[in-house]
Amino acid sequence: MENYRKAGVVEQPCLCPFNDLLCDGAPVVRVRDGSKIRNLMRFAQSRMESRVEKPPESVGEEAEPSAESQLCRQIVFTGVGPSVSKAITCVEILKRRVGRLHQITRLVYSSLQETWEPLEPSAGLDSITVTRNIPAIWVLLSRDPLDSNTAGYQAPGSFDALWVQAAAKEERENQRRKSGGRGGGSGRGKGPRRQTTRPRDERKTSGQASGAH
Repeated sequence: MENYRKAGVVEQPCLCPFNDLLCDGAPVVRVRDGSKIRNLMRFAQSRMESRVEKPPESVGEEAEPSAESQLCRQIVFTGVGPSVSKAITCVEILKRRVGRLHQITRLVYSSLQETWEPLEPSAGLDSITVTRNIPAIWVLLSRDPLDSNTAGYQAPGSFDALWVQAAAKEERENQRRKSGGRGGGSGRGKGPRRQTTRPRDERKTSGQASGAH
């Protein structure tokens, strides 16, 4: 593709897999790569705890709250590609803060269409359209019980092991960053090393001189 440049990317809409399980008015939070977790969590908690809060830009039209917003019984998080891990983080944080939430997770693929244009139109090359399938995640959190036989179901409290592992990993990374920010250990440069022992010939000469005495 060295003779082409990327002209545009179109993400094909991915339908929510929980339409048969969602209550009316349940917000759908679409996590983007540039979304700020604190903004997403502020909005999600406001809906799950019946507080009016302005929705972030990454929340779909179906999540627009009104002045008469009531306590939501369900909420959905979704992320595509590099946003999957951030969506999972939001889910785990909300489960920890709100508590007693039932969960169903769906892993699907979303389609991206990339359009590539030739660098030199006069070269006789045609435009190319490439379709890529990238992973996406949808997570439904519900205050009300869900069918435990449904694929991807997690009972309330099942986040504990994952949360502990994530917290331990974050603590190790923090310790590593702290230890790496202290001047890099001994602080020696790349210059010639100082010779701490005498040369072998010098030691031998000194030994012979002492023996002569």
